[in-house]
Amino acid sequence: MTSTSDTPFLALGDEAFVSLTTFRRSGDPVSTPVWIARDGDELVVITPDDSGKVKRIRNSGRVELRPCSRRGKVPDDAVAVPASASIVAGDQHATDVIKKQYGVEFRVVKFVELLIARRRKPRVILRIHADR
Repeated sequence: MTSTSDTPFLALGDEAFVSLTTFRRSGDPVSTPVWIARDGDELVVITPDDSGKVKRIRNSGRVELRPCSRRGKVPDDAVAVPASASIVAGDQHATDVIKKQYGVEFRVVKFVELLIARRRKPRVILRIHADR
């Protein structure tokens, strides 16, 4: 059963885009708009394994989430939801959850990336847990 304190966290899984904020070693925040999906009591994000957010999460799993637009614009009244992220390689179930949520858009983006990069980029899943 979902507790009341988890509701804002899990509700982020229904957003089209979420601003994922990770933190540099210096503590400076870096925000990136990402696709997100709910997987049980966790949220999942798929990203290239060499992305900056993955490097920062390896250093510290501390993240913050806020709803945003496709271009990363966060509404003025959006409240940052603190959470913790971990990196998981080869999580096909989480990949399928994201594919299901984004459907054709997911497949189109993957195809365009393949055309531009001329190779498939290795991906990882970020599993995000609500801070308790």
